[in-house]
Amino acid sequence: MSCHDERSLFLDEVADVRPIRHDRIPLTGAKLAPTEAQLARRHAASAEWQTADHLTMEPITLCDPHDLVGFKRDGVQEGVYKKLRLGKYPLQASLDLHQKTLNEARQAVVHFIRDCEQQDLRCLLIRHGKGERSTPRALLKSYVSAWLPHLPAVMAMHSAEPRHGGSGALYVLLRKSERNKAENRERQQKRLG
Repeated sequence: MSCHDERSLFLDEVADVRPIRHDRIPLTGAKLAPTEAQLARRHAASAEWQTADHLTMEPITLCDPHDLVGFKRDGVQEGVYKKLRLGKYPLQASLDLHQKTLNEARQAVVHFIRDCEQQDLRCLLIRHGKGERSTPRALLKSYVSAWLPHLPAVMAMHSAEPRHGGSGALYVLLRKSERNKAENRERQQKRLG
């Protein structure tokens, strides 16, 4: 079969194909009902808040007062984590845990994170102190650093820049609310459209 024959066969096959006029799906005002999986995740998240006392009070490995600590969940982009680590996000709320007992600090952290999440706040500062004079040293810092990854709303954390307390404070990044996610999608849609 010659190139000419192949070409004419191809052209015969695609003769009735028409170009797509647009590749965008129009958004409707109707909101889709959440799936069973979404409902289950929401229920699990609210149940976790009700049992937030699961945060350990058992002995843990203590950090040094000057250690830098950090954590990020899978899915948090490196650029976002770097910006958090460098203190480039505006701080929307802060919590000072100085002079609190371990149990008071645990309750304060849980309530603070829950309240900030309900108010759609994303970037927080928690001042726990370095614990240079505490016995044992860096006790509160170690426990706060261990608790935060167990709270479902916390996406990332890192020791603060010196201007915000250095190794005696933590930047905390919370997950986006459904409302913030919808706003981002809308902004992206406008940008692409």
